[in-house]
Amino acid sequence: MKFTLENIISNVDNLHQVKKADLHPGDEVQLQTSNSMYLIKVDENGDYIVSGGWLDKMAIAPAKLSINGCTWGGSVIKTDIVAACGLYLEFSNRLVTSKIKKIYYFPRSLKN
Repeated sequence: MKFTLENIISNVDNLHQVKKADLHPGDEVQLQTSNSMYLIKVDENGDYIVSGGWLDKMAIAPAKLSINGCTWGGSVIKTDIVAACGLYLEFSNRLVTSKIKKIYYFPRSLKN
């Protein structure tokens, strides 16, 4: 599919996504990207503790980061989500992941 603004807008509601507003302290989101795995934990303050991928390679994980949102590979960003299949996650430190392939969501309520 060609990524035009019109196509992005018309298909945005069909994304398999995890919204920031749906996450609570203790929840975890695991992402499989084209190149890496990332684990995002929501702490008691609602901040994100991130490990995996480039952060592990640079020995700076776990890192407390904000999430800017997800992009289609350009400057259009959906700021209300943590992850969406087919998009690229952008962190506050300007790190952008490779394309998200799978999302695993683990709500705190389902953990032992």
